[in-house]
Amino acid sequence: MSGTMAAAPGPTDVVVTGGGVSLPGSLTTPRECRGTVVFAHGSGSSRLSSRNIAVAQSLADRGCATLLFDLLTPGEASDRTNVFDIVLLGDRVLDATNWLAGRRELGGLPVGYFGASTGAAAALVAAARLGDQVSAVVSRGGRPDLAGDALRRVTAPTLFLVGSYDGEVLRLNRQAREKLKSPSELKVIEGAGHLFEEPGTLEQVAEAAGSWFVQHFAARTGQGDEPAGGPEKPGRSPVAGPS
Repeated sequence: MSGTMAAAPGPTDVVVTGGGVSLPGSLTTPRECRGTVVFAHGSGSSRLSSRNIAVAQSLADRGCATLLFDLLTPGEASDRTNVFDIVLLGDRVLDATNWLAGRRELGGLPVGYFGASTGAAAALVAAARLGDQVSAVVSRGGRPDLAGDALRRVTAPTLFLVGSYDGEVLRLNRQAREKLKSPSELKVIEGAGHLFEEPGTLEQVAEAAGSWFVQHFAARTGQGDEPAGGPEKPGRSPVAGPS
């Protein structure tokens, strides 16, 4: 399995249960599946984020199952303190991971996390708790700094994607990356702001994320890899970009 595969079937509406709550989600399962990517949306967003949906479709076309779901119930989301409660959000990512493990078609496959904004911190907190059960993490315009001390316990290879125009977030990503002990990459998307609304920039996010997940899912399953189209250097070498 390499490169772009046949278009994946469309998403299915699901209800993710765990921690005493039921959360609406959207699950896409390709016919030949490399692994599953759980999406953690940012503050003020939901499973209906157009940017996350676009990335999820790209990942599905490359053989990755994807789960987008609401991290909070409507009542919880109305309280702004919950929107920035990274421990609570991390618990919801864990609950979704456990829910996926109980599905016959996905149980036993590698799992990765894709987090945007505050969702990146939630994904990293969950990854720190699950250790080597998480194969890879990707942060898009994320706030990994909000994961705090959990960063030092992350073992999953982590890719940070930040727009070159998003100066403060780029600084915070560089600082957070220094706390990681796991393999990591920082890729600066030239000409992109925080939301990657500029033409072609979200496509670069999807390409880099897809290559990262495919590479690390393959390392876990031994199914084979494809030429990487994301970060240019392995290990902890940052991709060139503005400071």
